[in-house]
Order: sequence, then C-alpha cells, then structure tokens
Amino acid sequence: MVDNKSTTDEEMHRVEAIVSTLLRIGVLLSAAIILIGLLLLMFTGTSGYPGTTYPTTLTAIFDGIAQFKPYAIVMFGLFCLILTPVLRVLVSFVTFLKEKDYLYVGITAIVLIILTISFLIGTTG
Repeated sequence: MVDNKSTTDEEMHRVEAIVSTLLRIGVLLSAAIILIGLLLLMFTGTSGYPGTTYPTTLTAIFDGIAQFKPYAIVMFGLFCLILTPVLRVLVSFVTFLKEKDYLYVGITAIVLIILTISFLIGTTG
C-alpha cells in the first residue's frame, strides 16, 4: 500500500528544492551579469550611451549587449533579477496544475496575470 501523504510530502520537498535552486541560480547569475557590466564600465570609462540615456526596451538591451555596452549589460542583469521570482511563480503554477490543486492553480494564475499586466503597463507608461 502506497502512502499518499508521504508521496505528496516527497513531491513538495522536491518542488521546494527546485524552486530554491532556481532562485539561487537566478540571483547569482544576475549578480554575475551586473558585475561584468560594472567592470566593463569601470575599465572603459563610458556607459556606451550618450549623456544620461540608457536602454529601456529588451530590443535596446540586446542591441547594446551585442555592442558590449556596459549599461546594457547591467540592465540585462537587472532584467534577469526581475525575471527570477516570475519564473518561480510559473514553476509553482505548473506544479499545482500537475498536482491538480485547482485552488492554488487559480491563485497562481491570478498572480501571473497581475505580473503580466504590470509588465505591460510598465513598458507603455
């Protein structure tokens, strides 16, 4: 006889381990990218952009990265840092869906919708 409680507990521990690893990797990767951008800024003495301008769209960030512009690299690191908890919510959504825990699927879906709307408002405002 299989104990459903222990199976669920094992699954939750596995998911928690995945989520914590995802958060840890996301923060470390973001920090490394930002550090690379800051070092490049320090060694070149220029941001790669005129005056006080900097990239504000993903297209501008990726164009700047292709040209090794320090501010673009720093902005990409910040983007990765912002993306990390969003990925955590996405992993939680998939996990709850897999477990057929529809209450939490609904709650997590609402959080994802709110995050999406806030990103869309942030890019147009």
